[in-house]
Amino acid sequence: MTNSLVRQQLKTLANEEKAEILQRFFKTGPGGYGEGDRFLGIQVPLLRKVARQYKAFPLKETEQLLYSPFHEERLLALLMLVLQYKQGDEPSRAAIYRLYLQNTAFINNWDLVDVSAEHVVGAHLFNRSRRILYDLARSVSLWERRIAVMATFHFIRREDFADALDVSRMLLADKEDLIHKAVGWMLREIGKRDLAAEQEFLNKHCRIMPRTMLRYAIEKFPEDLRKMYMRGEIG
Repeated sequence: MTNSLVRQQLKTLANEEKAEILQRFFKTGPGGYGEGDRFLGIQVPLLRKVARQYKAFPLKETEQLLYSPFHEERLLALLMLVLQYKQGDEPSRAAIYRLYLQNTAFINNWDLVDVSAEHVVGAHLFNRSRRILYDLARSVSLWERRIAVMATFHFIRREDFADALDVSRMLLADKEDLIHKAVGWMLREIGKRDLAAEQEFLNKHCRIMPRTMLRYAIEKFPEDLRKMYMRGEIG
């Protein structure tokens, strides 16, 4: 099994019209967060189906897919890594985790981060030191900072909120809208499980939080309470 074989298969699934739509959606124009990215026009459900066909794909071949200039090929590589991580033994999981962090330059859009960070980075760190998350949160790379946020989703699902809250606190002054959305999303997920924990954080920081971050965090609150937070009447 080789990455060239997989690429040939993806070409048969490509759709030029959808590719044009995706290139606009993912801001691939000059100055956009996805500047220069190229698309084949393949929808995610199809890519997940292909990924399941290659669960035993050699790691080196998966890595080569991750280097592709085409967004869907990189996304497929990450979906394959997630499946391989879930099914792998400890040495295999460690190798996938190392590969992931060594190649963050190619995990360079929000969807690529969101389908993979919690399942590889978060899963690997759950019973280990999480210091690397704080290094990633301080990174100049938007995508590494988003990885730091989204990796904590693995902890949140297991009622473990401390690192998610600490990383969120570190990123309160971040200038990127895609970080504001990710942090707000994770705070909302904490609130689904422990509303008091989320509100304690919001009451301390809501007045200095970016508005997008706050809106995402309070999306499920009752309307009156949302308005109070947005007006700065709480905290």
